Amino acid sequence: MQAIMTQNGCETAGPVKAQVTGALPVWLSGTLLRNGPGCFSVGDSSYNHWFDGMSLIHSFTFSKGEVVYRSKFLKSETHKRNTAANRIVVSEFGTMIYPDPCKNIFSRAFTHLRNAIPDFTDNNLINLIRYGDQYYAASEVNYINQIDPATLDTLGRTNYRDHIALNLATAHPHYDDEGNTYNMGTAILGWTTPRYVIFKVPAQTTEAARRRPPLEQLQKVCSIPCRSNLAPGYFHSFGMTGRYLVFVEQPFKLHIPQLASAYFRGANWGSCLKFHPDDQTVFHLIDRHTGKEVATRYYGDAMVVFHHINAYEEGGVVVVDLISYSDSNLYQMFYLDNLRQDTPDYVKTNQGFSPPICKRFLLPLSVDQDVATGTNLVTDSRAEARLQKDGSVFCTPEVLFQGLELPAINYKFNGKKYRYFYGSRMEWSPHPNKLAKVDLETGTHLEWEEANCFPSEPVFVASPDAVVEDDGVVLSCVVSTDPALSPFLLVLDAHTWKEVGRAAVDARVHIDLHGLFIPAGP
Repeated sequence: MQAIMTQNGCETAGPVKAQVTGALPVWLSGTLLRNGPGCFSVGDSSYNHWFDGMSLIHSFTFSKGEVVYRSKFLKSETHKRNTAANRIVVSEFGTMIYPDPCKNIFSRAFTHLRNAIPDFTDNNLINLIRYGDQYYAASEVNYINQIDPATLDTLGRTNYRDHIALNLATAHPHYDDEGNTYNMGTAILGWTTPRYVIFKVPAQTTEAARRRPPLEQLQKVCSIPCRSNLAPGYFHSFGMTGRYLVFVEQPFKLHIPQLASAYFRGANWGSCLKFHPDDQTVFHLIDRHTGKEVATRYYGDAMVVFHHINAYEEGGVVVVDLISYSDSNLYQMFYLDNLRQDTPDYVKTNQGFSPPICKRFLLPLSVDQDVATGTNLVTDSRAEARLQKDGSVFCTPEVLFQGLELPAINYKFNGKKYRYFYGSRMEWSPHPNKLAKVDLETGTHLEWEEANCFPSEPVFVASPDAVVEDDGVVLSCVVSTDPALSPFLLVLDAHTWKEVGRAAVDARVHIDLHGLFIPAGP
């Protein structure tokens, strides 16, 4: 597995017809786009961390029971500069590239200190985002790169800061039923206190709107001051209900002074992320229509969160389902030196593997301050929300499932009460070797696994005439350590969790992170 994760990928620019076995649904028509790190060395230089690898985008296009595969490197400015120099010349979060000896290091360092945080890489290796009718490769910085979803060509770079003041942004937006896209980021420059900024890119519903680029129509929803002037909380995603945006401000923080002084200290940017186990987690509820935050303050124990599963409102309570860790060691596990070891350094130093735990938090919208301090404000659940003396609410979660990451749902149920979610099983290591379907109503789950196979994040695609939540298929790209087994796109019946078909490709397929499915047009 380590060898697969750390080898350089390669482009399959021309379409490759996959070998289909089984019977793919005739209605399955469209393109599955995937993104992830695909190049870990340039010339004689190598990256230190798996999340630093240069973005390689690949796709599976479905039509009339057939599948076509292609892949291309994202031609970001980072990729162009590294390729031209035949070495890594742009710093990433786990790999710091120091100035050439001929350059004035003090001048460069002064620039970083003056600007608080540096101008980051545009190596957008995490996900694909839709804004209006345009698609972008994204990571967690102020740059995104537009791509053509059919050819995978890179069409050009966009800077969020040309449209809204922020330095970092998530690669996990949300889409509402009207086609609007919601996203959020962190603004550090220009504020006395760093702020979290939530914004909306409206759907292009009129001819006038369609004549303008979607990001030129961006609207700020609100901004929330950070709890700390010098260390805003890190966030990878957020939740959305029919009315509210759910932001979890966790005690996993990006320390700005350390970030600004990284060059002086000989440290990488990733080392500036620190988990504070004695701190608390804060839950923010923002009305996405008015931009106003709910006045009640909701707290929980310290945790690290990367992915939300879903959120919805029911009976005066906002239900927040997410995946959390008890520490931040997951990031350490993906240093390439650790991935190449049978017994990685993080195990040798007794840090161990903190498994992902799927949790449900309940946030009551109506808080009666006349009830006794310590009263549990929610009922009929193993989760608790207890009133504190200062009027805040302390939330203790219900555990839904253990050992699952990269969650997916039928997105038609995003922000609504739902029954099923899907994910990659990570029971004892960060390398998923199973796919799971979790039934929240019965508390049971189903698994798919195959020897020596490692599936990617599952993606749910609903059937055109679906009347129940799990009527559709789940797609996952699978790689294997068995050289006799070609990489393949797995298609599972989401209801029965049985394989209905697979599409094997004669190409080197890299392990990816996230992606999305684009249905074929009418």
